[in-house]
Amino acid sequence: MNGAPPSAARAFRLDERSIEAGTSTIEGGVEALTALDPLILSLLILAVVAALLGGWWVIRWFRRPPGVRLQRVLAAQDEVTVLMHPNPDPDAMSCAMGVAAIADSVDTDATLQFPGEIRHQENRAFRTVLELDLESVESSSDLASEAIVLVDHNTARGFTGAQSVEPIAVVDHHPGNGTGTKFTDVRTEYGAASTIVVEYVEEIGATRASEEDDDERSGLVLTPELATGLLYGIQADTNHLTNGCSRAEFDACAYLFDEIDEDLLERIANPQVSDDVLQIKATAITEKRVEGSFAVCDVGTISNVDAIPQAADELMHLEGVTAVVVYGESDGTIHLSGRSRDDRVHMGETLRHAVSDIPMANAGGHARMGGGQLSVEHMRGIGPSDGIDLAEFEERLFSALAGER
Repeated sequence: MNGAPPSAARAFRLDERSIEAGTSTIEGGVEALTALDPLILSLLILAVVAALLGGWWVIRWFRRPPGVRLQRVLAAQDEVTVLMHPNPDPDAMSCAMGVAAIADSVDTDATLQFPGEIRHQENRAFRTVLELDLESVESSSDLASEAIVLVDHNTARGFTGAQSVEPIAVVDHHPGNGTGTKFTDVRTEYGAASTIVVEYVEEIGATRASEEDDDERSGLVLTPELATGLLYGIQADTNHLTNGCSRAEFDACAYLFDEIDEDLLERIANPQVSDDVLQIKATAITEKRVEGSFAVCDVGTISNVDAIPQAADELMHLEGVTAVVVYGESDGTIHLSGRSRDDRVHMGETLRHAVSDIPMANAGGHARMGGGQLSVEHMRGIGPSDGIDLAEFEERLFSALAGER
């Protein structure tokens, strides 16, 4: 040390002091811990261990595939209600089928329920051909269990007391803020909610019905009925894989392909059409109003509201038309359905803007398709608005389609 430069010597002395200070701090900490009451010290140690274990559990939980996580949530329940949106379509019904099959794989009883009615001939055929056991609900007291799983929508609606429902799980592809208390999977980039359920089936490792004898099966089985239902659910919400698809839709269909029952699929896809549906389609074609590449039609008073989206689909076949809105009245409510293949027209936003200042009205949807409802009385002036008539409402629709609202 005698030959060290003065600066080095000073640095060495400083390092010694730092080490001594650090040692004193550690010793002080140890002395403080040992001075604590043994009970408090034990509780501190338990808290640290619990925090470490909790963090490990959370990381492990979220690293599991969503399908496995949903299966575990269902396994913790004795029974669940799989709740579809009002007037369920094939996408909603096939999702309910899939979630019920996952519940059954862990010995949880599942009841499939829905508000409203099943009127569309395609929806009725889906239910009948696949022999689905579905129950209708009019109020929250009709729900089969306290544990609710929402499929193809993320906020319960369409029945008395719906606002009080707190689902344990949500599986959906529509925009919205609804969540489940234990599980939420909302993928707005997907074309169908059925696609999400197909991924669950694959993640869980379902046995294919063609691979084993009936008496050897256990756990989740991909039956021809389930595969056909899920495939048709995807087709129905993507206009046969031509509208609003993601890569996931095609991958899901490929996964299902070997188990599809072609006879069941043909019976669902080609049901008989009622006379009133044909009449409404004819009205939409003959009474439409076209401005530029947009078409709007009032089909008047109707008895079958499911004919409105079918009429909108029909108008989309017209040459030169890129976006359409069809509306009609049933029991004092105007029902809207829109379709778009125009990149300038986000149909869900278009309909939402068109009804935005009408009390009690609601509308929305995806870029390519949307829908909505509004009360005739509220449109005419009940509430804070001044009210509008149907002619003014139609002008609003054209303005919204043109991006002027």
